[in-house]
Amino acid sequence: MVAGASAALEVFWSFLRLGMRAFGGPIAHLGYFRAEFVERRGWLDDAELAEFIALCSALPGPTSSQVGILIGTRHAGALGGLGAWLGFTTPSAIIMATLGILLRSGGPHQAVLPFVTGAFGGLIAAAGGVVAQAVVALARSLATTRCTQIIALGGFAVALYASRVAPQLQWIVLVAGALAGGFMLEARRPLPQAAPGLHIPRSVAFAATLLLLGLLIALPAVAAPGSAAALFALFVRAGSLVFGGGHVVLPFLQALIASNLVPASTFFAGYGAAQALPGPLFTFASFLGAVNASPTHGIPGALLATAGIFLPSFLLIAGVLPIWNAVRALPRAAGVLAGVNAAVVGLLGAVLVTPIGTTLLSVPWQLALAVCAFVALVLLRAAPWAVVACCAAIGAAAGSLAPNLTR
Repeated sequence: MVAGASAALEVFWSFLRLGMRAFGGPIAHLGYFRAEFVERRGWLDDAELAEFIALCSALPGPTSSQVGILIGTRHAGALGGLGAWLGFTTPSAIIMATLGILLRSGGPHQAVLPFVTGAFGGLIAAAGGVVAQAVVALARSLATTRCTQIIALGGFAVALYASRVAPQLQWIVLVAGALAGGFMLEARRPLPQAAPGLHIPRSVAFAATLLLLGLLIALPAVAAPGSAAALFALFVRAGSLVFGGGHVVLPFLQALIASNLVPASTFFAGYGAAQALPGPLFTFASFLGAVNASPTHGIPGALLATAGIFLPSFLLIAGVLPIWNAVRALPRAAGVLAGVNAAVVGLLGAVLVTPIGTTLLSVPWQLALAVCAFVALVLLRAAPWAVVACCAAIGAAAGSLAPNLTR
């Protein structure tokens, strides 16, 4: 028990550090996860990480948070999964809740200093370098045969097209990769057994599924309008039904505007702030819970909203894991998983092009800094935390010395 608690505490502190510096959105977060837990700590390998990414990409909710929960669970059981979520979510949730409380109380608004703007730009560039390194490393590890390379390139093309016409359908890339792998690849060796921490009793999975369905169907029916239960139900629904990343959560949460609980200007100001912070974009819920005009606001509202939007991730993972582990025993499971892993490489490559690449192209100094970060990570084998810190410092210096450059 002591050893388990110690391991869970290690998970918490590891993810807390990432939660304070993992800028760039969910795909960038996966690059940080790889650098920290595959390369530095050796808690899992590239194939296991890709399997987690594939599983979580097929689920609604915040992909990077769910992958973090699985990494923590694999290392330290259920306590580790909880510790991973708490560590990764807490920094941005506290900042967003504080911002919501200040706005609701009419606190003073201060202009963002140029060096802060520059530092954020440097962190965005660092995220680009980290993701590029992850794509290269995963390609070397997971797309090593002609068949897997074809699947990766096909996934890249499909994901790039989907990013322009239907971003919420990028999960199709993983399905196509699974089908291609099942038909094209031979199962040369059986899949390894799932880690002990990832074995969930079927009774627990059934209970988690029932609880999620109850929260989605029964709670909205019995919750009084404007009550804490109604607010909680709104965020549970957003966390349960959103496919395609944090940006797709907006239509589900705009009900707060329609019901006059949050002014539109405040809503979108908070959404913009969430994108400038490290950690999961879903902590936008912490801001809305704090700033809304219902009786449940401030710190209680922030806690309720944060719990509501992330709780479905835990329930979905618990409900799906037994099915996932059963699929691993099928005869073609190795080929299917190899195809999915190759598709993950293509999917991450497409995200590196857009939105990360297109964002960096619009700001030349950030693009140059991202290239330098990539070179430092791949060729010089610099520590990711040092690269991130240097990029932030360079961006802050650029903002101070040449403010027009960082606007």
